[in-house]
Amino acid sequence: MTERALSFGSVAAAYERFRPGYPAELVEKVLDYAGAPVVDALEIGAGTGKMTRVFAARGIAVTATDPDPAMLAELREHVPADVVTREGALEDLRPDRQYGLVYSAAALHWTEPAGRWPRIAALLAPGGVFASFGGPVEPADPAVRKAIEEAQAPFLETAQFPSPDGTPPENELQWPGTELEQSELFADVRQVVVQQRMTLSADELVGLLSTVSAYLILPTSVREQVFRRIRRVVPDTIELVSDHTAHLARRC
Repeated sequence: MTERALSFGSVAAAYERFRPGYPAELVEKVLDYAGAPVVDALEIGAGTGKMTRVFAARGIAVTATDPDPAMLAELREHVPADVVTREGALEDLRPDRQYGLVYSAAALHWTEPAGRWPRIAALLAPGGVFASFGGPVEPADPAVRKAIEEAQAPFLETAQFPSPDGTPPENELQWPGTELEQSELFADVRQVVVQQRMTLSADELVGLLSTVSAYLILPTSVREQVFRRIRRVVPDTIELVSDHTAHLARRC
């Protein structure tokens, strides 16, 4: 887990270039749920600031944290100058202040399960909102998905990250909503989905895959071989499904 969580810094520029951004509609969902103005926010695992800039654009004072200094360096190139940055994982943060919003985009699964929710609750003001965003990015065409799976099968079973608490994909409520519902520290748990589609060239798809941890931890020669095999079996353009599932909860 630590190896995978800290693998992104080596490809920070590619991460910024190829990873899809987040639609403003997600922020609207959070603000509507909050029901009151959100003044400040703490971001867990900010990466290169894909979500940071969307919240900052709404005038929210964001403190962006990430354990990887290379990712934070890339983030600073793309976010407003008034965004505060702090190097550290959730487990390194000290609750020296509380925020109206704590959120994490495609990064919560890297945090330590033990003590996760008490740590987040300690960073939230009473009644404050927690939000998590995530969801796989995958080809819309099942035949293309199958071709990629077969191309990488000799070296990698799957690039998808399993549900941290084992929730089956067919369940209506997904993780982390499942854990939030069980926590006495949070209430009013909601799950909403914002749809997003995108079309990439085959080279752009390989660029995107080059920022995925499952590939990053492969030996370089193996990774390059996998990408060559994938490039040969995909069409010149690929439609991707990149729906965002948001989980919202309020600190009791």
